Amino acid sequence: MATTLPLLPDARLAELLDGYRAAGRAPRRRALALAVTIAVLALLAGHVAEVDLSRLGRHLGDFFGYFDRLTALEAGGGRVWTDPAEWFWGWRKWGLLLADTLLIAYAGTALGALGGFLLSFVAAANLVANPWTRGMARRFLEFCRTVPDIVFALIFVIAFGLGPVPGVLAIAIHSIGALGKLFSEVIENIDSKPVEGAAAAGASWVAMLRFAVLPQVLPNFASYALLRFEVNVRQASVLGFVGAGGIGQDLIEAIRKFYYNDVAAILVLIIVTVMLIDLGTERLRHRLIGAMERSP
Repeated sequence: MATTLPLLPDARLAELLDGYRAAGRAPRRRALALAVTIAVLALLAGHVAEVDLSRLGRHLGDFFGYFDRLTALEAGGGRVWTDPAEWFWGWRKWGLLLADTLLIAYAGTALGALGGFLLSFVAAANLVANPWTRGMARRFLEFCRTVPDIVFALIFVIAFGLGPVPGVLAIAIHSIGALGKLFSEVIENIDSKPVEGAAAAGASWVAMLRFAVLPQVLPNFASYALLRFEVNVRQASVLGFVGAGGIGQDLIEAIRKFYYNDVAAILVLIIVTVMLIDLGTERLRHRLIGAMERSP
């Protein structure tokens, strides 16, 4: 049996349509106001930073010309990929320096993960009720991640001299701040029932962490540590610019001496290495997350 929908009077339809249009105008106005605010702030930031768009346009060709020079052989005028032996003449030396860079990133990440792991429990609001203790831990983590790691590297180069030690310490301190923040947020989002049950059973604070907190957070902790290792491999390459060891020292030397082919070769090695590490750690993270989702 067919049914027909009742039609509202024209006056009622017009009233509803006006209400719909009025309700839609408010979000559009907010979006427009937000867009205008962002544009004004961007223009203000460009003015303060003395951004000169005309100068940028004039020198844009030089920017692309530099990359063209990187891919041109010093002798013969061909492209670097036409003579790989000439292009990667120093692959043995660069490979050893790249291994140093990976070790610097690994050691710094391991130390940073350990420090962030310990401090994250003190910085978590659901585990530490004392606001002064929790606040001190959070401020220290903020200090560690706010100061750029290259600044720490410069300080440690002055203190310990050139080499990998300043790079390891700089990466470790910055990783403590970054991982400690992430770890504490993971802890604050855990299921509180196991924690309450352990406390009700008379477990000590350490025992409560061991049996009620750690089983819930370890997969996420490992995932974030792997992600941080990816970041630190890139940072370890840059820290070499200030003498903190690794392949960055050879890269900045090649840039300063205008060894264009060496710059291109070293950059390719760094990019390929970072890509392989990203792929490997991504698979590990997915496995850890999958294991966490399958666990009861």
